[in-house]
Amino acid sequence: MDRLSPLDAAFLEIEDEDPGSSLAIASIAIAEGPAPGQDEFTAAVLARLSGVPRYHQKVRTVPFDLGPPAWVDDPAFDGSAHFGRVALPAPHDESALCELVALLMSERLERDRPLWEFWVIEGLPAGRWAILAKLHHALADGLAATHLQTILFGDTPAGAPARVEAAPDPGGTQLLLEAVGTLLRNPWDQTRLLAREVLHPNRLARRVSDAARGLAALTSALLPASPTRLTGPLGRDRRYSTASVALADVKAVARAFDVTVNDVLLAAVSGGFRELLQHRGETPAADSVRSLVPVSVRTGTALDNEVSLLLPLLPVDLTDPVQRLIRVHHRLRALKAGKEADAGALVTATATHEPFAPIAWAIRAAAHLPQRNIVTVTTNVPGPAEPLSALGRRIVEIYPYVPIALRVRTGVAMLSYAGRMTFGITSDADTVPETGVLAKAIEREILALRDAARRAPAQR
Repeated sequence: MDRLSPLDAAFLEIEDEDPGSSLAIASIAIAEGPAPGQDEFTAAVLARLSGVPRYHQKVRTVPFDLGPPAWVDDPAFDGSAHFGRVALPAPHDESALCELVALLMSERLERDRPLWEFWVIEGLPAGRWAILAKLHHALADGLAATHLQTILFGDTPAGAPARVEAAPDPGGTQLLLEAVGTLLRNPWDQTRLLAREVLHPNRLARRVSDAARGLAALTSALLPASPTRLTGPLGRDRRYSTASVALADVKAVARAFDVTVNDVLLAAVSGGFRELLQHRGETPAADSVRSLVPVSVRTGTALDNEVSLLLPLLPVDLTDPVQRLIRVHHRLRALKAGKEADAGALVTATATHEPFAPIAWAIRAAAHLPQRNIVTVTTNVPGPAEPLSALGRRIVEIYPYVPIALRVRTGVAMLSYAGRMTFGITSDADTVPETGVLAKAIEREILALRDAARRAPAQR
């Protein structure tokens, strides 16, 4: 039986404990027109998803939290029930699309069926249409979701829909018995794991050393940031805005200053938050904005979450864009050298071998703590380099969506696709409605860095 990892399950637990959260991720693909008929679109997508078992499975919890939830086949699976269609309201522009996306993403996915939806959005300018692909974060991380895009919209032709035979739901009693059996075997399994490590003392010593350094770095990063109204309780409604820049400009900046693409993007986001804080009448202090930056530790293409994290302070106090870029570069390099991501990966890997109940209880308790050390989440996912198409219509842009929860009132998702770098900014509509300010500021930051990069050779 396929069980959720503790990290996968954490997204369900957080959603249960945080009434203002809906922890689904999404992509919004803009395609050339005309939009296909609903039956045609539904049949085409289901045909391509026929080989992805997770899209026919739902979550089954174990009584008393004695084991992690399991993915079980949904015997009542009706693929067409996961598809919706809506016309873009007036004024039929980008702002209307963003408002509609925010509305659709504010609604939670139903737990008694597979955790995904597709929406066809008609009536975009220039005869275009959009595909909102929504799935719960418990099902996949951003990189896994991007791999799905190549399945859905890649060049491989879709075959006839495969018939998925539904395996019997084992039921609560069977899951409970299996969980009890796992708990009884746990001491023996732990002993075997430890014995396996002891056989390789050099490797064990290196892992212990790296883990100690990383955990020390994580502990120091959990100190509260300066108070800002960018953290606090969330409502149910969301605000969403987008930005888009040329990927070539981002890469040119990275080359000119000998940094990474991710450094450039995070520096632009830092400049954006500086402007947002000033717009809101707040002082951008050196410790105003700490971001949770997911780091992929993925080794395959399975649908799940395989990420660790970094927790850098964004240099929103610096006035010069290039100075912010260099500071971001040094901070990320120091965090990587400090094995912060390695420690996070070790924690999640170790949790898979521990009893699930204490983990679930800890997550629920943490969801009610008034944290203010993490102010935002910023995630960067490399998307398809070549253009995709949906039923013969070219997809011209793809925008990402990242959810927010646990008093984090803003989130920034970044995605590269076919020569463009797009940004999707999510916020709590009641407390941080200025996502447009952040989006425009990020675009200006990239242009400012591009201009600085062009002057850089003359300055040396």
